[in-house]
Amino acid sequence: MSAIKRFEDIEAWQKGREFKQRIYRFTKSGEFAKDFALRGQIRRAVISVTANIAEGFERGGNREFIQFLSNAKGSCREVRDHLYTALDESYVKKDEFQMAYEGALQVSRMISGFIDYLQRSEMRGHKFTGRAHAGSGGL
Repeated sequence: MSAIKRFEDIEAWQKGREFKQRIYRFTKSGEFAKDFALRGQIRRAVISVTANIAEGFERGGNREFIQFLSNAKGSCREVRDHLYTALDESYVKKDEFQMAYEGALQVSRMISGFIDYLQRSEMRGHKFTGRAHAGSGGL
């Protein structure tokens, strides 16, 4: 695995960002947009996926990072549950549901793989390397 210097370098974060964009797109219109409670809840959950990855990375230690990654996985599960509500209420078509559901599973699997990697790693996190971690980023 190549060196990860910024949370934006993490593949699970990148896929999570794409997933978040998909959820935002189909919650913007139709009946979904009118259900303020569900729309807000699914958006908060999908935001939490990438936010937890970013925050955990910035903590600098693998144990903390793994905890935040676990929270991100939980948010993926929450989005999947909300997708069922959207399907049951006919806010999304079956194919839209399936595509979004698979996206949530893909991000969750990537996070699981990253957790496994961190658990096996000899490195305890960048805060233990003795080097200052600069959280620079952006586009």
